[in-house]
Order: sequence, then structure tokens, then C-alpha cells
Amino acid sequence: MALARSWAVGLVVLVLTERVLTSLVRTYLTDPEGVGSFGAALALVHLPDLVCVTLASWAAARVHPEPVRRDPVRHAAAACAVPAAALALALALRPHSPAPAGTALWMSTAVLLAGCAAGLLLDKLVWTS
Repeated sequence: MALARSWAVGLVVLVLTERVLTSLVRTYLTDPEGVGSFGAALALVHLPDLVCVTLASWAAARVHPEPVRRDPVRHAAAACAVPAAALALALALRPHSPAPAGTALWMSTAVLLAGCAAGLLLDKLVWTS
């Protein structure tokens, strides 16, 4: 039950932050065709996604209860399962991208790993304070 609660919180935070990201940043700052360069994709897509993944994994880790949070594997699963599942779903549903082969996959994976690590680190810093 502890994992389900963490996953539910992570899902809500991820959906809300991605919705804000989509409605604000991508609607007003990108063209309908998408972004034109790697730098624009990094600034307008990947860095905001990093914030979303960090907040979602941090929120999921924060609600993971004490007796089971001592197990690092379960705690990482509680914090990072929702962003990982969201990435897998997005990659499965994404039409073929005009980007060079693998660029979107590698950048999305890097965002996932960095965001989950940052969320777990934030949880560790706040929890030990």
C-alpha cells in the first residue's frame, strides 16, 4: 500500500506539472512544428521536463512511509517508478521523430535519471534535516 500511495502522489504531481509546462511554455514559446534546434529543445523541453520529473520523484519519495523507506530499492521504486513509466509510455506512443536517431531517447533518459536522482537527493536532504 505504501508504494501505491507514493505512485499516486507522483502521478498527480507529474501530470499537474507537465500540464502547466505544456500549457505555458510549449504553447507560447514554441512553434506548432516544434523546436528548431538542439539548444531550443534543451531549454524549452528537456530542462522543464527535468523540473517536472524532479518534483514528481521528490513528492513520491516524501510520502513513502518510514518503515519501508529504509530499503533503498523500495524507496527508489516508490520515487522513480512513475516518471520511468511515463517515459516508457511517451516513447511508445510518440510518432517517429524527425530528430537524429536516438537523440530524443538519450536526452529523455538523461532527464529521467537526473530528475530521479535530484528528487531522491532532495528527499534525503529534507528528511535528515
